Amino acid sequence: MILVFGGTTEGRAAVEVLGAAGKPYYYSTRGEGQVIDCPHGEHVTGAMDVGQIEVFCREHGVCLLVDAAHPFAVELHRNIAEASKNLGLPVIRYERIYPPHRPEWVWCDSYDDAIVRLEERGVRKLLALSGVQTIPRLRAWWRQHPTWFRVLDRPESRALALKYGFPEEQLVYFKEGDDGRLLQELHPDAILTKESGETGYFEEKTEAAAQAGVAVFVIKRPVLPEGFYVVNGKQGFRYRVERLLPGFFPLRTGFTTGTTACAAAKAALMALLTGESLERVTVTLPAGEDVELSVAALRWEGKAVTGVVIKDAGDDPDVTNGHEIWATVEWSDLPGVHFKAGKGVGTVTLPGVGLPVGEPAINPVPRRMITGEIEKLLQAAGKNRGVWVTISVPGGEELAAKTFNPKLGIVGGISILGTSGVVRPFSSEAFVATIRKEIQVARALGCCHIVINSGAKSERVLRARFTDLPTQAFIHYGNYIGETLKIATEEGVESVTMGIMLGKAVKLAEGHADTHSRQVVMNRDFIASLAAQAGCTGELCDRICQLSLARKLWTLLPPEHPFFQLIVRKCEEVCHRFYPHGNLELLLLPELLPD
Repeated sequence: MILVFGGTTEGRAAVEVLGAAGKPYYYSTRGEGQVIDCPHGEHVTGAMDVGQIEVFCREHGVCLLVDAAHPFAVELHRNIAEASKNLGLPVIRYERIYPPHRPEWVWCDSYDDAIVRLEERGVRKLLALSGVQTIPRLRAWWRQHPTWFRVLDRPESRALALKYGFPEEQLVYFKEGDDGRLLQELHPDAILTKESGETGYFEEKTEAAAQAGVAVFVIKRPVLPEGFYVVNGKQGFRYRVERLLPGFFPLRTGFTTGTTACAAAKAALMALLTGESLERVTVTLPAGEDVELSVAALRWEGKAVTGVVIKDAGDDPDVTNGHEIWATVEWSDLPGVHFKAGKGVGTVTLPGVGLPVGEPAINPVPRRMITGEIEKLLQAAGKNRGVWVTISVPGGEELAAKTFNPKLGIVGGISILGTSGVVRPFSSEAFVATIRKEIQVARALGCCHIVINSGAKSERVLRARFTDLPTQAFIHYGNYIGETLKIATEEGVESVTMGIMLGKAVKLAEGHADTHSRQVVMNRDFIASLAAQAGCTGELCDRICQLSLARKLWTLLPPEHPFFQLIVRKCEEVCHRFYPHGNLELLLLPELLPD
């Protein structure tokens, strides 16, 4: 059983992730003000001290704690840490994402320190954006200087401010996006805010102050107790739950070869810069979330260092799962970051895969991830030097024979792939069970309309189209289109929108409701026959028969060509076998070309 301490945006995100498992958990908040849907969880309210946390955990069989509380909830953090130590329970801290410290801001260790610094800087008029609970901590300041406190527009906040003796006429009320207008109206010399991260509107406050030419004073966030497993996003949170509480989710997620190579490269460069060997390294995923990976080995070879990280694909049947990914880093006379294909990594020999011919088969997103981490390290170290990064995969030549790389003209090894940086398992009965659980969660939240899609890229496009739908309405089918539609029928979903890319669409149109490459490959003759039915010339049909990738059809035919309309109709015919009674909308997504 899991106990989550929430009441925050991060708490909501934790509930969303845990809800996908369809298993019970507890969600704790101090008060009853937060309205939250916990389809499989129980919302408990009331503050808990150390003893109460321990009693609750023993009585309810809790074996994992999640601290998703506000970063300034210092007493609660300490209580959780002490209770976890006494009970021997692990703690995951669901942390916020924080922007880097800017030197022009005045960083304060405490509210007393802030008062001293405000006096030193000659501030007279202050707009405090630090919350109603900080009014007594700043009493020595606001009794002597013109001060406004911005608080939430609700009776309890006003009552608390008045209880603290703060003048009611100097209260202003929070409205999202109102920072600029407020600064123009009040003309303060400075604002005081807490380091509350992205979900605490920190960047909006400081950006408005910068535009208004107003000084920024920041209370640093408290240091967390030692021993917490820190994550700052949904992928890292689920990954950590899967490892600390095996079996809570039907399948384990993992990391792509791109993320693995990035971790290896960062570990190697850190060793090159410092001479130190690291056991773990943190890298940033494309969505901005930080994740931590273990470093298997570091090897010094003259002026180069090789980092080794083991690929963990979770429960996905990835051919590289459990294999070593090597990244060798050495200085270059050329500026910037440059890539080489080491042993076991392929080289591009044909156009059409999104990389120039002759380049290492390291896809653009992993390149950007690696380049970003290297540039941050070099900047922090004050090094203005170029770097060579050689990615190698021992045994990669043999692994590549189990992929489509030879047909795509990638020779010599595997490709270093990844768009989101995370591998969600697309296999086995357990994954289908996960789809069912996700649909059940959506139905429990009252969703009559769900949007099914193959993965993160298509979901981004569909979310922009269906902005009124909650997160739980968007469900990944992976390759299990038929199974997903059958479940939608069984669970009574009234309306389904399916987003599909062309590579899967041509397989589905032929009648294959499981589009995994191990089950079915692209049938060029079938595609050419559809093209002929849609009025394409014999010459064009011959060119279609030469294609190695279905997405290249977009370069041969305009989006409005009857061929694509025919593909959609064929897909709908197949889908209606599994979803015969509901409203089905099928969207072919031509926008999604490789990154």
